[in-house]
Amino acid sequence: MNKQITSAAYADSKPHYELLDGLRGVAALMVMWYHVFEGFCTSPIDQRFNHGYLAVDFFFILSGFVVAYAYDDRWNTTLTLKNFFLRRIIRLHPMVMIAAVWGCITFCIQGGVQWDGTEVVPLAIGVSLLLAMCLIPVSPGSFPEVRGNGEMYPLNGPAWSLFFEYIGNILYALFLRRLSTRWLAAFVGLCGLGLAAFVMGNASGFGHLGVGWTMADWNFPGGLLRMTTAFSIGLLMSRLFRPVKVRGAFWMCSVALALLFAVPHLSPDEVWWRNGLYDSFCVLLAFPALVYMGACGKTTDGFTSRICRFLGDISFPLYIIHYPVMYLFYAHVWDNGLTFDQAWPYAVLALVSNIVLAYLCLRFYDIPVRRWLTKKLLK
Repeated sequence: MNKQITSAAYADSKPHYELLDGLRGVAALMVMWYHVFEGFCTSPIDQRFNHGYLAVDFFFILSGFVVAYAYDDRWNTTLTLKNFFLRRIIRLHPMVMIAAVWGCITFCIQGGVQWDGTEVVPLAIGVSLLLAMCLIPVSPGSFPEVRGNGEMYPLNGPAWSLFFEYIGNILYALFLRRLSTRWLAAFVGLCGLGLAAFVMGNASGFGHLGVGWTMADWNFPGGLLRMTTAFSIGLLMSRLFRPVKVRGAFWMCSVALALLFAVPHLSPDEVWWRNGLYDSFCVLLAFPALVYMGACGKTTDGFTSRICRFLGDISFPLYIIHYPVMYLFYAHVWDNGLTFDQAWPYAVLALVSNIVLAYLCLRFYDIPVRRWLTKKLLK
């Protein structure tokens, strides 16, 4: 048995943090709920489920923690760079591709026009689809930026975070894993200071961390800073992790996440540093504490175990594939001038449809494709 197969088998034999899987699913549901209210706000200030964008930072912390747990102890023994990158691509990219196709389909259902009604030529849609499937971002106003609101991935907006996730994995494999724990802690501290200065100094606009989804203004450096800070926090936590017994961790952490995301914008008077301070608190203190609790906790009943398993299984498919349905929801709401009180049945339909779609993609596409790619490429 060669060392690549040994590495893959060892990684798959490691026990999962079941509660962290469940919390990742809870955060994915919260992202979807946040996106529902995007259809009824005029700015980040009056978004009702205001801090849902911070779920991305929670995902990055989880990702760093789990990646370090899965791979840190096998570098220079059974794991190679090629093997690591193949495993991450197999884990992430099949859903990136089908989500891009689904985004293209929903864009055509909308009529293949930008939000202002400008008709988009089929070639631009095709180029945008190809770039999205390869996770190559586009700049605002460019030929493949078909939707007209500046997204890096106009067929499926949330794919921007996967772009930064890939960068995080590259940084980990080439640089971050080589740092001693002391130097990694120093790096985390430096990134944390940079993140706090970025958001409290309002480089992001509106005093919040909802950046990274476009190439305009400070979004790209802001998105890179968000990922690097949160991902590195997760890496450091994995190295320093010492579990203690925590009862009821999943339910306590789930409620805490929902409450943290639901806090209204704290700078309606445009004193931006207050909301920036809250965002910094969540990323640098609250989310690491919740990840720690989730990693310490264990399920003690079958119901919680099933909930965590189901939410963990659908978390990534749900996150990466839900937004094209939201585009359809927004189009219906805006074309008909609906309020939330009028549109909530359609919102519920969108949420349920996305959960069902995510499960179907997982069951009949993602799992079989990943299994096939693993057999073909991890030999």
